[in-house]
Amino acid sequence: MRESQDAEPEELEEPEEPEEPAGPPDGEAGHLREIGRKAGRGLGWSLLGTLATRAGSFLMGLVLARLLSPEDFGIYAVALAATQFVMVVKDIGVMAAVVQWRGRLEDVAPTATTLSMISALTLYGAFYVGAPYFSSLAGSEEATPVVRLLTAVILIEAVTAVRSATLLRRFHVGKSAKAILAGFLVNAPVAIALAAEGAGPYSFAWGQVAGAVVTGVFMLAYARLPWRLGFDRGVAKKLLWFGIPSAAGIALEIVLLNVGYIIVGAIMGPDWLGFYLMAFNVSSWVPGLIGTAIRSVSIAGFSRLAERDEQSLSLGVQKSVPMLITAILPLAVAMAVLAHPLIYFLYGEKWGQAAGVLRFLAVLMVVRMLTSFALDILNGQGATRSTVWMNLGYGVALIPAVIVGTHLDGIRGAAVGQAAAALLVALPLAMLAVQRTGVRLRPILPQLVRPFAGAAVSFAVTVGLATLTGGSQFLQLVVGGAGGLLVYVLIVVPLHQMRTVGGHMMERLPAGHRHPVPVEATAKER
Repeated sequence: MRESQDAEPEELEEPEEPEEPAGPPDGEAGHLREIGRKAGRGLGWSLLGTLATRAGSFLMGLVLARLLSPEDFGIYAVALAATQFVMVVKDIGVMAAVVQWRGRLEDVAPTATTLSMISALTLYGAFYVGAPYFSSLAGSEEATPVVRLLTAVILIEAVTAVRSATLLRRFHVGKSAKAILAGFLVNAPVAIALAAEGAGPYSFAWGQVAGAVVTGVFMLAYARLPWRLGFDRGVAKKLLWFGIPSAAGIALEIVLLNVGYIIVGAIMGPDWLGFYLMAFNVSSWVPGLIGTAIRSVSIAGFSRLAERDEQSLSLGVQKSVPMLITAILPLAVAMAVLAHPLIYFLYGEKWGQAAGVLRFLAVLMVVRMLTSFALDILNGQGATRSTVWMNLGYGVALIPAVIVGTHLDGIRGAAVGQAAAALLVALPLAMLAVQRTGVRLRPILPQLVRPFAGAAVSFAVTVGLATLTGGSQFLQLVVGGAGGLLVYVLIVVPLHQMRTVGGHMMERLPAGHRHPVPVEATAKER
């Protein structure tokens, strides 16, 4: 990918957007502010869209749980596992390569579309033939036709992959979020209606296929990029040189994310695996919401910075990493301290064994966010092979750590092993890989003093308040969580920033609320 560095860079926003400045920003600081403005706006849209779809999925799951049997859910789970894997490798990283591409988009789009279609058709053919063997291996031969139907989503995704990448590349995340939301608004009623008619696990599959079609139509319309096939050997070589390692790195990330509970299930059986899965799912709330939103803008943002020069990328990383750590530390503290009331209040006492696991998985959550961010930095700069070596090194440490931990202390030991491998191996490898690309991380350290000091004090305050309100799980969550968060904010956010925010809020108030006129003064004037 770096061979095309000298090509004419593409505009970051579509020219019809009124807020786009007429000329480039002046100087390095102006360039960073412009990238930050676009990425920030995209992040806001992505957060909103992710929150809406996840909330809707949660509600849809509640409805379907009352219409379908556990067996239906099990069959669908097998098909979903296959789909999650093929979705990662469906285009061999071509979509990420398009986001990072240094030249004009029109030059690469036909070749990228052709590669995406060939990859998706080949992969779907392999899964169509292998569906019976995959389903049998998963213990549910009845899932074969559902696997074949649900994995067909990758054929739809192949048609729209380059267009989706175009929206991310231009930071048009709002349009992408609207397309995904439109698809979900079709997915949910189709799935619920079919489930009510007795379609069983097919209701899930047809709902997702219908939603993917609608999302695809919106993506094609929003991207406004002509859809055509073509092939340029030089372009294809550059796309694959970037894309294949990128897809391999992300696929390894997915495998390592799931290997913990696979090991727990093999050693301890399904009951204890259920507790571990519950804790793992709760610990994934923040990465699932914030991490997904960040990834929608981070690769494009870091790519645009790297396209300018190495210094711009370093400055961008030095500004964004402290912000990310500042945002997730209080959530990790609350999750670790309030694990027991959180699990008990939401799921009941029978799930209490998951709480002790959640304490350690809160540490894993923080490291997961940082290592995923490092992968985005590396992908944005084109250092995709580093992502593979980073995850391979982590895997070498993770698997034995989880196996030994599980044998020594059950599911809690598995969580300790997974958190320790992430903190002691994955995070240092990520930092090393990022530094080797020329990004300077040392200037970040002074900016972390306040967040970690705030986290330490917040931890102590949350423990104290949770102890005082120990008679009620709800009060522990509300009082302990709010008190710890308030203390964290007071320590971490500088006073001048609070005053600035307060000033902006006052400016938005009506004039009578900002400067109330005394009654006596009014009477005298009369």
